[in-house]
Amino acid sequence: MGDKEIGDSLGPDESPRISSIPETPAADSRGWRKTFRAFSYRDYRLLWSGSFTSSCGTWMQEVAQNWLIFDMTRSAFWLGLDAFLGDAPFILFSLIGGVVADRYDRRKILLCSQIVQLTNAFALGALVWFHQVQIWHILLLSFLTGVAQSFGGPAYQALIPSLVEREDMPNAIALNSIQFNMAITIGPALGGLALSKLGEAWCFGLNALSFVAPIITLSMISARFLPVKTSDSILSSLKQGLNFIRDRASMAALTVLAFCITFLAMPLRTFIPVFVKGIFQRGPETYGNLLSIMGIGTICGSLLVAGMGNMRHKGRFALIVLICLGAGTSAFSLSHWLPLTYGVLLLVGAFMMALFATTASLVQLITTDDMRGRVMSVYNCAFRGGMPMGNMVSGWLVPKFTAPIVLGVNGLLLMALGLFFLLFERRVAKL
Repeated sequence: MGDKEIGDSLGPDESPRISSIPETPAADSRGWRKTFRAFSYRDYRLLWSGSFTSSCGTWMQEVAQNWLIFDMTRSAFWLGLDAFLGDAPFILFSLIGGVVADRYDRRKILLCSQIVQLTNAFALGALVWFHQVQIWHILLLSFLTGVAQSFGGPAYQALIPSLVEREDMPNAIALNSIQFNMAITIGPALGGLALSKLGEAWCFGLNALSFVAPIITLSMISARFLPVKTSDSILSSLKQGLNFIRDRASMAALTVLAFCITFLAMPLRTFIPVFVKGIFQRGPETYGNLLSIMGIGTICGSLLVAGMGNMRHKGRFALIVLICLGAGTSAFSLSHWLPLTYGVLLLVGAFMMALFATTASLVQLITTDDMRGRVMSVYNCAFRGGMPMGNMVSGWLVPKFTAPIVLGVNGLLLMALGLFFLLFERRVAKL
């Protein structure tokens, strides 16, 4: 799964496309109730809880599957190939998935995606249980799971806005970020425990079982997206989505920003082991602590955005946070004192997730419901595409210039990017 421009882009009342309008909770701006306001909507609670359960199961399988592959092959190549085959379908099919999400009931698309992933996890568990698994089985099932996710992802993101009122959309997106980060923290921990106590087959079986939760909750959701029937080809529909982005200058700017941010910011997480071993002369325990601290920061950043709700001047806020993220990245690269590094990573995690949640909210608010699947698929391609490319380029530069210099320059470029859009190219700053 400026203010004027946002208002204008929403167009006429789109309620006829939703057969069940979300129930509006009583207004309450106090403390934690404001922070978790989106949970006042029954359908959003159902979607969030189902997604969280299946995400934990997915990360459990990730741990067991990597262990199984390495145990079978003793080769890093097969680990990398499996990761590639799991991610490649997103690049190949997510744009088509966005078109499908705008043509059909998004709830049903998500249900189909969950059923396919459940089947794949159960099949892998059965193959392991009966000692029939071969490496090609794992690779094929990873690819098929990636295909299911490439269609389910745009449908999930496009479904969220139909479950809450417009003013609560930023809160819903921020709370969804918390769900994702909690699953990253809890899932691998449960996976490691289940792997050591029960074995790989049980990890895959528990992941299959976890998909029952979203299947049940999706069946209970009352809101429906009713697409307008069209005879346009998939290619024509995709062009309409691209034209929608091109005709809205701020949308194009947000898409470019998404790519640049992940290209420059995500290598920090990738190269933490280089700092742990090369600068601090520590081991795996310190590495795990740094990742945990950064994870806590991401949850704090999500809570911050959730608590701020549908604030004004979101674009300006996002760009200021971008500048802070750049400063934090450069500070991390310069730190040689471990306690300071802990504090910096806490802030970097908070800045990163606050930035991601705010930019995603802006994209959702600008987008009309009939274009939401296509627009979010393009945005997510830019967002996710920046990660491997940024890691690849930074990985090529680190041996030549050292990790502190490369990440320090990345931080400076992030600051320059934020200042450029804040002071000169003000399409995002006006939102």
